Formats: sequence, C-alpha cells, structure tokens
Amino acid sequence: MAAHKPVEWVQAVVNRFDEQLPIKAGQQNTHTKVSTEHNKECLINISKYKFSLVISGLTNILKNVNNMRIFGETAEKNLYLSQLIILDTLEKCLAGQPKDTMRLDETMLVKQLLPEICHFIHTYREGNQHAAELRNSASGVLFSLSCNNFNAVFSRISTRLQELTVCSEDNADVHDIELLQYISVDCSKLKRLLQETVFKFKALKKVAQLAVINSLEKAFWNWVENYPDEFTKLYQTPQTDMADCAEKLFDLVDGFAESTKRKAAVWPLQIILLVLCPEIIQDIAKDVVEETKMNKKLFLDNLRKALAGHSGSRQLTESAAIACVKLCKASTYINWEDNSVIFLLVQSMVVDLKNLLFNPSKPFSRGNQNADVDLMIDCLVSCFRINPHNNQHFKICLAQNSPSTFHYVLVNSLHRIITNSALDWWPRIDAVYCHSMELRSMFSETLHKAIQGCGAHPAIRMTPSLTFKEKMTSLKFKEKPTDLETRSYKFLLLSLVKLIHADPKLLLCNPRKQGPETQGSTAELITGLVQLVPQSSMPDIAQEAMEALLVLHQLDSIDLWNPDAPIETFWEISSQMLFYICKKLTSHQMLSSTEILKWLREILICRNKFLLKNKQSDRSSCHFLFLYDVSGGGTSQISLDHEEMIRCAPGATLRKGKGNSSMESTAGCSGTPICRQAQTKLEVALYMFLWSPDIEAVLVAMSCFRHLCEEADIRCGVDEVSVHNFLPNYNTFMEFASVSNMMSTGRAALQKRVMALLRRIEHPTAGNTEAWEDTHAKWEQATKLILNYPKTKMEDGQVAESLHKTIVKRRMSHVSGGGSIDLSDTDSLQEWINMTGFLCALGGVCLQHRSSAGLATYSPPMGPVSERKGSMISMVSTEGNTETPVSKFIDRLLTLMVCNHEKVGLQIRTNIKDLVGLELSPALYPMLFNKLKNTISKFFDSQGQVLLTETNTQFVEQTIAIMKNLLDNHTEGSSEHLGQASIETMMLNLVRYVRVLGNLVHAIQIKTKLCQLVEVMMERRDDLSFCQEMKFRNKMVEYLTDWVMGTSNQATDEDVKCLTRDLDQASMEAVVSLLAGLPLQPEEGDGVELMEAKSQLFLKYFTLFMNLLNDCSEVEDESAQTGGRKRGMSRRLASLRHCTVLAMSNLLNANVDSGLMHSIGLGYHKDLQTRATFMEVLTKILQQGTEFDTLAETVLADRFERLVELVTMMGDQGELPIAMALANVVPCSQWDELARVLVTLFDSRHLLYQLLWNMFSKEVELADSMQTLFRGNSLASKIMTFCFKVYGATYLQKLLEPLLRTVITSSEWQHVSFEVDPTRLEPTESLEENQRSLLQMTEKFFHAIINSSSEFPPQLRSVCHCLYQATCHSLLNKATVKEKKENKKSVVSQRFPQNSIGAVGSAMFLRFINPAIVSPYEAGILDKKPPPRIERGLKLMSKILQSIANHVLFTKEEHMRPFNDFVKSNFDAARRFFLDIASDCPASDTVNHSLSFISDGNVLALHRLLWNNQEKIGQYLSSNRKSSLFKGP
Repeated sequence: MAAHKPVEWVQAVVNRFDEQLPIKAGQQNTHTKVSTEHNKECLINISKYKFSLVISGLTNILKNVNNMRIFGETAEKNLYLSQLIILDTLEKCLAGQPKDTMRLDETMLVKQLLPEICHFIHTYREGNQHAAELRNSASGVLFSLSCNNFNAVFSRISTRLQELTVCSEDNADVHDIELLQYISVDCSKLKRLLQETVFKFKALKKVAQLAVINSLEKAFWNWVENYPDEFTKLYQTPQTDMADCAEKLFDLVDGFAESTKRKAAVWPLQIILLVLCPEIIQDIAKDVVEETKMNKKLFLDNLRKALAGHSGSRQLTESAAIACVKLCKASTYINWEDNSVIFLLVQSMVVDLKNLLFNPSKPFSRGNQNADVDLMIDCLVSCFRINPHNNQHFKICLAQNSPSTFHYVLVNSLHRIITNSALDWWPRIDAVYCHSMELRSMFSETLHKAIQGCGAHPAIRMTPSLTFKEKMTSLKFKEKPTDLETRSYKFLLLSLVKLIHADPKLLLCNPRKQGPETQGSTAELITGLVQLVPQSSMPDIAQEAMEALLVLHQLDSIDLWNPDAPIETFWEISSQMLFYICKKLTSHQMLSSTEILKWLREILICRNKFLLKNKQSDRSSCHFLFLYDVSGGGTSQISLDHEEMIRCAPGATLRKGKGNSSMESTAGCSGTPICRQAQTKLEVALYMFLWSPDIEAVLVAMSCFRHLCEEADIRCGVDEVSVHNFLPNYNTFMEFASVSNMMSTGRAALQKRVMALLRRIEHPTAGNTEAWEDTHAKWEQATKLILNYPKTKMEDGQVAESLHKTIVKRRMSHVSGGGSIDLSDTDSLQEWINMTGFLCALGGVCLQHRSSAGLATYSPPMGPVSERKGSMISMVSTEGNTETPVSKFIDRLLTLMVCNHEKVGLQIRTNIKDLVGLELSPALYPMLFNKLKNTISKFFDSQGQVLLTETNTQFVEQTIAIMKNLLDNHTEGSSEHLGQASIETMMLNLVRYVRVLGNLVHAIQIKTKLCQLVEVMMERRDDLSFCQEMKFRNKMVEYLTDWVMGTSNQATDEDVKCLTRDLDQASMEAVVSLLAGLPLQPEEGDGVELMEAKSQLFLKYFTLFMNLLNDCSEVEDESAQTGGRKRGMSRRLASLRHCTVLAMSNLLNANVDSGLMHSIGLGYHKDLQTRATFMEVLTKILQQGTEFDTLAETVLADRFERLVELVTMMGDQGELPIAMALANVVPCSQWDELARVLVTLFDSRHLLYQLLWNMFSKEVELADSMQTLFRGNSLASKIMTFCFKVYGATYLQKLLEPLLRTVITSSEWQHVSFEVDPTRLEPTESLEENQRSLLQMTEKFFHAIINSSSEFPPQLRSVCHCLYQATCHSLLNKATVKEKKENKKSVVSQRFPQNSIGAVGSAMFLRFINPAIVSPYEAGILDKKPPPRIERGLKLMSKILQSIANHVLFTKEEHMRPFNDFVKSNFDAARRFFLDIASDCPASDTVNHSLSFISDGNVLALHRLLWNNQEKIGQYLSSNRKSSLFKGP
C-alpha cells in the first residue's frame, strides 16, 4: 500500500497516531506509551519523504484537539498530554524538514500551523504548570519552524510591525512581536531584524516599542546561545553592517529613553547593542572620544554610576545590574585574546555588581524573585567563566548563615556550569571540587529541614557511624519551618539533587581524606538521597533522587565512594540502599512503586556492571558474599571450601555461631552482613510484586530476576562454586525473566504463568519464606476488610486502604488500627485473588522449609506404631493439626469456600475453588486432604447421621469441584505428593453425605459431579494412597449403584429426566472404573458362608445391570417411535448401555469364581436381547484376558501361595517391604507368632538369610552399644531365638546331654558344691574347693562347646554369619568418611573394642547355649530337673561362659572376680570358635530346609496378621515412600 497509494498510507498512519492519543484512548499505560512512541517515530521518518502530508495531518489533529470541550481533571490531563505529544512530534518533523520544500508548503505552514502554535505562546497563564510546559514545547516547534521557514515567520512579524505603526495605542496587539523571542536567529537573520526595527522603530507606538526592545534582547541571546561561533567571529572579524545597524538602533533607543523609567527599560538592550559594536567599544575606551560616540561613553558612565548606587534611582540601579550582568554574560562568549577591552570594561563593573547582588545583609530584590534568581545565576556563572579562581562570592553563597536564595543561586549556577560547557575556554567544574564538603553539609541540612517541614519520618539510620547525627544537632531544638520556608527548602533540595545528578563527583570528592572518612561521607550522601525516594509529598524530588542514585551507581562514580576499598564500600553502601528501598516497597510505603521498581532494575544492572568489572578483585571481599545452605532451607554463610574458613577482608571479623557463621564488620553491619539482608529483602520485594494487579509491575519484577541471576553468575565465577549456592532457585528465576518479555499477555494469563512458575520453586530460602509470610499477613487483613464490607466502611469513615499501590490507579493512605476497602475498585478484589493464588502456589516451599529438617534424616524404627518416636506416620497424621502459617492459610481457605458475602461471595467462592483446585502447590495436597477430611467428618453426628445444612452442602459441592480439578490437573510434581495422605475416608463421607440429599435438581447435579470425581480418582489410582483399597472400592460400588435410577424415575419434566440420565451415565462410568480388577468383599461371613455372601453380592449387581440394560432397550424403542425430539436421549442411552456392558464385564472378570454360575444361564435365556448381551459381556472379558483357573479345586491353595509370594517379595537392593512393614506394625503381643510365621515362610522359600539380614541390620542400627544388642524383647531377638530353637535342638541335645548326665550321675560330682557366694555358703563348705569345682566343670563344658564347631548346624551357621555381616555393615555405615578412609577394621574396633564378632558370641550364648544349660529340663535335654546344687552350679557356670562370650571381666559381683583369670585366658579361644561358625555361610542348596512345608496354620496366621493390620501397613508403606523422597544420599 505504501508503494502504490502513498497518500492513503500516510493518512492511515496519521489516523492511527490520532486514535492513540490519551484524549481519545484514555489514560496511558506502558503498552500504550510504547505504541505512541512507535507511531511518533514512524511519522518522523515518513516526514522526511512526505513532509507536507505529515505536517498537514498533525496540524489538523492539533487544531481538533485544541477545539475539544473537556470536563474533569482526568480529561484535562489527557488533553495536556495529547497536546504535548503532538507538539513534540511536530518539532521533530520540522527539525528534519527537507531543504527542497516547496514555496506552497511555506505558505501552508504559516497559514495553518503558525496560528495554532501562537495560541499556546499567547495564552500562557502565570503559575499554570501545564501552560508553562505547553508554551515551552510550542516555542520549540516555532524555533524548528523558523529554522527552514524564517521568511514566512519574518513576514508575519514584519507585517505586524507595519500594522503597529498605524494602529491606535489602545488597539496595539504586540503578540506577534513576542515571536522574536522564540525564533531561530543566526547572524544574517539578526541583521534583518535589526534593519527592520531601525526602519520602523520611530513610527511604532510606545507599547510596541517596549515590546520590540524586550523581544530583540531575547532574540540576541537566541543567536548567541545557538550560534556562539558566529558571535565569537564577530570580535575576530568585525562586521561593519552589523555594527551600523546596532549603532543606529542604539541611538534610536537612546533618544527614546527620555525618562528614568524608559532608561531603566532600554539599558539592557543598549548594552547588547553596544556589544555588537566591537570597534566602538575600542574607541570609547580611549581618552579622546568622537562626538558621535559620546552618547555611548556617557551611557557606560551612567551605568557605572547607577551600579555603585549614585544614580539616586532604584529603578536605574536595578536596570544597571541587569545590563551589567548581560555584559558579563556576553563577554564569556568572547575569547579574551580577541578583545581585551571588553574584559577591562567588565572588570570595571563586576566588583560593584557582585557587591550589589551578593550582599547577605541587604539581598538584591526587584519584587520578582524568579527574575532576581535568574539574574544572580547569570552573574555567578559569568563571573566563574571570567575568573574561576576568584571564588569569594562562592564562599558567601556557601555560608550557612546566608539567605537560602543565595544557596539556591549557587547550586543552580553550578548545575549550569556543569551542563552548559559549549565553548573551549570556559572553565570546568573541577575548580569547585574543593567545596564538596560545604555542599554536602548544605545538602544534609536542607534535607533535614525539608523533611521536618513535611512532617515526615526522621532520617533513616543505615549504620551507626553514617548518620547525620552530629551535623543535625544545631537543628534539634529549632522550631518547625513554616510552609513558605519548607517550599524554599524543597526548591533548594531539588536543585541540590539535580546537581548530584549532573556531576556526582562534585559531592563525592574528598581531597586529603582517609578511606573511612570518605566512605562515611559517601554513605551520608547516599543515605540522604535514599531517604527522598519514598517521599510522596515531594514527587519531583523523589524522581530526581532516583536519577541521582542511578548516576552514583555508574562505574566511574562507584570508584569514588572510597578509592581505598571500593569493593567493600560498594557492598556495604549499595546493599544498605537496596535493603531500605526494598523494605519500603514491601511495606507499600511508596506511591509510584512500579516506577521505583523500574529504577531498581537499572540499579541492579549498574551493580552487575561494577561486579563484572571488578570480578578478580572481588575475591578479597568475599566476606560480603554468602551462600545458601540449601539443605536447611534458609540462608547462612558457609565455607567456600570444606578445608578452610571464609577469608575476611580488612575491617571485618568472622564470628562463628552455632550451626552457621556470621559477619560483623567494623563499619557497623550489626552482626549480620547487610548484603545478605539486602538480597533477601530484594527477593521478598520481587516475589510480592508478582501478585500486583498492575501487569506492568509484575513484568518489571519478573525481569529483575534476570539481574539477580546475572549477579549470581558473576559471583560464582569469582568463587568457583555452583551458581545454585548463591541462588538455589536460579533456574526458576531465569524462567521468570524469560516470561517478562510477554508484553502482549493478558492479566489472567500472566498470573496463571506466574503461579505455574511459583510452584516450580524447589528450595526454601529466607526470601521466599518471608515473602509468603508477609503476603499472608496482608491477605489476612484484606480478607477481613472484604468480609466486613460494607459494614467497616459505614462504621469507620476512614480513608480506604488500598491493598497494593500502583503508579496510576492506586493511592496510599496510612491507616492506623484498620481501614476499609472499596469493592467497587476491581483492582482491590483482583489483588486479593492474585495474593490467594500466590500463597497457594508458593505455600509448598514454606511447608518444606518447616518440615524438611525432620524429614531429611528420618528412618522408621522397628517396633509397633504406638512405640515409634517421631515416625513418618505420626508426622503425616498430625501435620494437618500443626498451627503453622500455612496450616492457618489452608484453614482460612476452607472457610472462604462457603463465603456468603452478598456482594462478592460468589466471586470469592469461584476463585477459591479454581485456585485451590488448579494452582495449589502439590506439597500442600496432604495437608489439604487431611483438613477436608476432618471438616467433612464434622457433618455427621456421633451416631453417624448426616447433619444436613445449606452451608455443609455448599462445602461438599466445593470440595467435589476442588478435588476433581486437583486430580484432573496433572500438575508437575503432583504424583509424588498425592499418595502421602489417604482420601478414602473423605471420599466415603462425601458419598454418605450426598446420598441423603434427595432427588432435587441441585442434588442430582452434585451426585453427578461426585461420580465424575470418583472416575478421575480411579484414573489417578497409581498416584494415590489407599489403606484398604478393596474394602473402600467395594463400599463405593455399593453406594454409587444405588444412584442408578433407570426407569424408576417417574419425573415428567424433560430437563429433570435429562439430568437423571446424566447421573445414570456418570454413576455407571464411575462404577466401571471401580469394578476394574475388584474382587467383591461382602460385609460379613467367612469360609463357606463368605463365598455364599460373595455370590449373592455378585447376583445383586449383575441383576441391577441387567435391569438397566433392559431399561435402555425399552426407552430406545420408545424413542424410535416418537421421532426426532428424542434423539438426544437415544444418544445418552446408547452411551449408558455401553457403560453398563463394561461394568458387567469388569464385575465378571474379577469374580469369575462366584459369578459365572449366575451369569452362564443368561446365554440360554429365551430373550434374544438378553442372550446377545451375555455374549457381548463374555466377549469383553475374554478380550480382557480373564483367567478361569480360579474355578479349579486348588484355588484356595493357589491363593495362599500368592500370599506367601507377596510377603517374601524382595526388592532390587535386597529389601523386604511387606515383611518389614509387618515387623513395624504388628503389636508386641503377637511378635512370637510373627517370628514363627516369618521364619517358616522365608526358610521354605530359601530366603531365610535375606530375612535375617534385614531384621539384624535394623536391630544393630538401633542399638546404642554392644551390651544392648539383642538384650531386649525385640522382634529380631525373637526371630533369632526361634531359629536357635528350631535348628539347634538336635545339636544341643548331642552336645550338652552327655556333659549334664556326667555331672548329675557321676560319683565324683555327687557331693560337690558349686556355691561361690560367701553369703550363701554352708558352714561345712569350703569356698576354695567350691571355686575349683565350678572352674573344673566350666572348663569341661567350655572346651566341649568350642570343639563342637564341626557339628554346628548349617542353618545356625547362616544365622551367625548373617549377624556377623549385618553388624559389620551397620557399624561401618555409622563411621565417618574420614574413619573409613583410614582403616575399615579399626573403625569397628574403635567403636566397639570387642569387635563385631563379639556380637555373634554374645547373642549365641545369651539366646541359645546358656538358656539350655541353665534350664536343661525345660529345653528338653534332660527328662527331669537336676538337683538344686547342680542347678546353682549350672547358673554360675553360665555367667562365666557369658562373660567369655561378651569379652568382659567381672567387676560388680565380688564373688565372681576370682574367675577373671580363667575368663581372660579363654577370650582368644572363644573368638576363634565364633569366627569359625560365623565366617562362612553354607550355600542355600546344601542346607536341609526342614521347614520347606508350610502348614495351613502358618498361612492362616499370616493371612490374619495381614488382614488385621492392612491399614497400618498401607500407612507405613506410604510414609516410608515419603521419607525416602527427603532422604539425602
């Protein structure tokens, strides 16, 4: 289009520009601003080729906008912004105007555009900010217009001059004359203006003459300031024609100045005209002056006289001051080498001038303060440029007791010197650097006074050593400034901040000062600026302060903060600033928070540039860098190397604390590194902006995460550590940054993306935890305000407290003790919704932060549930009751699920349902499930009756919707959390509640949704945890089949019929999923009765399904007859019939043994449709692969076999999940039976060694020392005892019976006593003889035992070998890495001196040999009990043998100490025996498995143990899986 129809295309662009102006498109945001800028650039580029079309279009737009009628403050502001945009575009288009513009275009410009521009210049209203800015913008357009179209503008001015020669005094319109002040003037154009003025000056009316005099002076300065080189050349090569025109006009004006008033009016122009005549200045400087030039010399004399105060007229003195300042200013544009005479002229006046203008005791004033200030600034700047080293007037202005006007003039003069340095010979600002200290003092004092006048908070205190405390002492008891003084302080403060922005070095310079002093002054300066950023009462100053701080963060500026230690100073000061700003942002104490966040992003960019530049030197300051301790969930400084501590830079000391280390800088970091606090607070601020209703704020916050990541990249490069040590959530932060480029996304889509990313936050940090908790506190407050609306608003009468402050739409109000909220403001409610989503999505990390420490190291101990300490099961069961903030938040959400607020109740309920169901962090699922279960359980009374209320029903309906969304939405990471809490009880209670609702429309809809939930639940079956799955599913089938109504529904309403059919369909789909692989389990009965009950239950369901199929067939026939309006119903019935067939197939498939007998007859039914249905069902089950083997007579034996296989199932690492689950949940009272069953089953499968390994390893792991090993009545001890009893009975009989019979029956032992306790000796007995007898018997038994290793049973060798290996393995696992490296064997010996083989001997004698020795009759070795004296001897002998096995001597029993020598001498012999029986494990194939036959009693006992404890087993397996997720490597 642009090529073929250029005019139409340009017009389209102009129209688009017009449509997007604020006056038509409304208030601007980031997107519209960007679009408007694009349109501007497009038009500016087009104007280079289609100038007339663009200018004409813009002129018409401006004309239309100017003629618009507006009402209201917002419309007025939009009009003003639109006019500014148009004028700015016009100025840029005119500046690039092509040189070949036709004459016709010039005429068009003058006739159409010029009047519109003049409108803004002529209608200026004093004091109106908008009017002033519009006039400045319009004057820029006029300047650009006159650059290439001077003739057109000059013609207008000339015409107006001609008209003013003939009009009356009263009708004189001098507006067009004033255009001289704004047009572009070069040397030739100025001559034309002077010539025209000379030609017409005398004929002009007085008012016109004064207008020309004023305007020509401004035109001169336009020329000098825009074309300084031309003015300079004027003194190098004088131009006669210019001088002639100037001299003639001088004479004309001199003749006009008849009175004092006129003289005062013309002197400023006369000095300018004189400056245009270099040769005349030379001449009048001589002693002899020509007559024609005497009036010029007289003028200068009068000027000096008035300046010195000798004229007798205040008017002339003031005019002389103005003229002299003009002379000084003009002289600065002349190189003194070209004309030294003018400088002599200046020197003759400048002293008096400065005395007049800068006299603190008598300040100069003409009644117009702005004009006076401009004059003084011109004077100060000119004097500096003439002689920068004569700075006496600087000292006067700097003095603390000087008027504030002097301070203002000085600061603005310095700003002009810095920003306007067009000529080479003008001195630079360096000459003023020596006054940095005074300027900083001025800034500090002005800041204090301005803030004091605004009634703001006191100055912030970043560090104790860096505040203004000393400097402010003099102001402490002064009265609060008046409003007028406060205004003047604000103006001065704004100028000071602009000065810092212009040249930060001016206030950073610290000549001849030490590092700490330099750092202190820098911190003071930056502290002051930072304090200004949140000042809502001074928005201009706040904006300028941000710009100044940005400049101070440039590379060159940061180096000046403290040249002696730039890195350390940077970290400390910049971090303090960051911390303060972020703290203000998070507390919402800033109005333009989005703009401040944008600025903060620029600060972060500057910080990263500095870090990158100083990457290598940054090593020396690593005490300011910190790492996250990811395992603990918070942040802590940790060593960068395991073998050495963090190196500290000079000026800081490392202080070690308990568990982590912290820094204490001598500069005053208050015990913790401010950089760590700053980064944490920055994270908090960025997180909290993510829930802002302002899209721009969210996108800016997300983009800031990129710079956090860049900083981490730089720092990890310095310290050679992983970037995740600095930013644990680095990857997610980078994703946030990439999403920030989505400029065109909508609010809802953006928040959805934000919440998805928040759920991906893996590691808890101080930042995200604090952000969650702060947001939760604000959310709670907002929730209360919303729920109390409009009551709060009616009662309080306070200003509405907005929830989040954005730049355009929000305004802040500090409210003490509460506030109110206006729900008509959609942003307020949207913000609450965003906060809710934020808390849902990020809550999982905060929960992990609180529970990870407990979860990370947990390993379930052996023993029953009731005896376990801190087990996972107890954690899961009590987790929902823990009053953590996350728990309170979930509780609050549950109450809001049934919010009935009349205005926003529906919105709240809908959003809670969607956010909890779709955006909740998967880590919160278990807590949510438990809380929902507990809440719904309260809907039943103590007898189990439903408490039916409207609120309860609403809660149930919301729960169903949430659970369906949650299970339907495959959120990342949901699978691993869904199974951590069982939902069986909740689902059953939901069904029990819903089934009593009746058959009203709403009830049917709720039932349908619940059926859909059940279907989704079964789809996620593998991810969910069921304690009694079969029982649960059977119960659900029972309940849901009751809802299948078929033709029993007699409703006449077609809509109700449709809903009923929908319920039938949903019920059957749910039943299909429930019946898949489900063996029916009747409520009561066992044995034959159980099978009969199962058969009856099958028949019940099968009959129901057959009836439903018949209903479907009948209704289908009716539908076919009635025609089209029933076709929709027919489609529903076809789908229902298909589901019913599937349900029958699943039912028969899983219950062939009890169901085939009831269903087989249907194959021979007289009804053809019934037979066809049976064949369809039979086909389905054959396709599903149903096994009919279950009909065999051996079905019970086969099932028992599978049960044994299940219990003996072994994992990849040798673990036994089901067996260990039984060991953990079976009560103590049943351990003997469990030990018998497990040993029998595992030995029959040749897996006894694996059982023993698992049990012994757990026992050794829990043992505190060797002395406690197998001493208690643990399950492992009972299993060991059972093994010894079963496998060692023959061995003991063969070993001990001969020895015992010898002792009992042999004549030499008949009258021997073995009592060695002196307190129990008979009077006739000898202690020594008894000791010898006991020793002799013990030695005989001991040698018999240790020499029997060849006869030791192979099964018991397996037991001992397993115990030996388990002990070694466990002890090695408990040893440290360092110990393992040094010597594996020494590890065990160091931990237990007797070494691990001692465990074998100790256990064998304790559990096997000694019990048989002490009680041979009970052990079945002897036919009758031995005599008491023999029993006593056997008991004492067992003590000696046990001591040898334990490798310990007697210490407590005095009467046993004499045997210590014997005990000690046999340690090695015993050790060799133990090693012999434990070092080798016979192959499984070579062992005679005496228990290979499993009795029915054992299998039935196993079944009973599994059945009675199935819920606890499920909980244990679920918790064990959860614990493994958190275990470290």
